[in-house]
Amino acid sequence: MYIFEYKELIKNLVISDLKTKYSSSVLGFAWSMLNPLLMMLVLYFVFSNIFKSQENFVVYLLTGILAWRFFAIGTTSAMGSIVGKSSLVTKIYIPREILTLSTALSSLISSTLEFLVLIPLLMILGAKVSITVVMFPMVHLMYFLIIYGVSLILASLYVYYRDLNQIWDVVLQVGFFLSPIIYPLSLVPAKYEFYYMLNPITRLINMYRDIILDGTIPKISDFVIVLIFGAILLLVGSAIFRKLSRRFAEEV
Repeated sequence: MYIFEYKELIKNLVISDLKTKYSSSVLGFAWSMLNPLLMMLVLYFVFSNIFKSQENFVVYLLTGILAWRFFAIGTTSAMGSIVGKSSLVTKIYIPREILTLSTALSSLISSTLEFLVLIPLLMILGAKVSITVVMFPMVHLMYFLIIYGVSLILASLYVYYRDLNQIWDVVLQVGFFLSPIIYPLSLVPAKYEFYYMLNPITRLINMYRDIILDGTIPKISDFVIVLIFGAILLLVGSAIFRKLSRRFAEEV
């Protein structure tokens, strides 16, 4: 498998991506937490009076925002992974999936660090962190499968359709409000709940809150559904990527 054969290259690409992401800004990694904190403050002041029934609304918001950031930043940055490294596509032969994988792994590391900072922050804000938090790596890796599958589709299509980033920005904005980031799931009308729960991001955000905030173990059905969805996306993404990658060198 190319992951093991090219593991040193993948490692170097991930490190390079992280250096580029953080060394170019004055605050570096601090921006990764400052951005969601500022967004949380804005959303809190706007919606706190509306959702008074939600206990510890601050940490509820922050967990949802960090979970959504992983998807939004991970897929958006991976979209340009082929076009942004055109020299590696045209001058040498490597499995092109490596370029998208390394970018997605970079986002995985960044998101993991953000959640690690979140844990002590939640304790400062008065939330109780339970032993169930040890399930975080499992949930996070399942989320990564979905993000990598979507990233493969976006990265391959973006080579041919450069307006895709504008379309994806709109999709992400819609997805933000169609996921339980701001509002509790209980506000979704019962007749729409089945369709609402078809969104795996909804289940994942609830799973993060279960293990980090509520100290409960998510339902087995949630694990199964998310894992199946991630596997399907990965298979579909890989198939689309392989088909479209034949002309990458000509298009980039």
